[in-house]
Amino acid sequence: MKRQLIKAMQYNQLINIMYMAKDNSITKRCVKVIKLTGDTMQAYCFIRHAKRTFKIEYVLAVMPIIDRERMVI
Repeated sequence: MKRQLIKAMQYNQLINIMYMAKDNSITKRCVKVIKLTGDTMQAYCFIRHAKRTFKIEYVLAVMPIIDRERMVI
C-alpha cells in the first residue's frame, strides 16, 4: 500500500482511496498525496477542499485516476 502512495506522490498523480475513519465508517476520497511521514500521509482532499492527514494503516484501497484524452484524427 505504501509503495502505491509513494508512486502516486512521485508522479504527482491523483488517486481515489477507500479510507476507514476512527468511527469505522468507510469513505471514498479523491486525493493528491503531498507528503509521507512515518505512518501518516498528508494529502489534498478534493471532497473537503483542504489538506488532510490520513493514517496509512486506515487506507483500505488505492486506485489511480486515469484521465484519458480523446484524440481527433
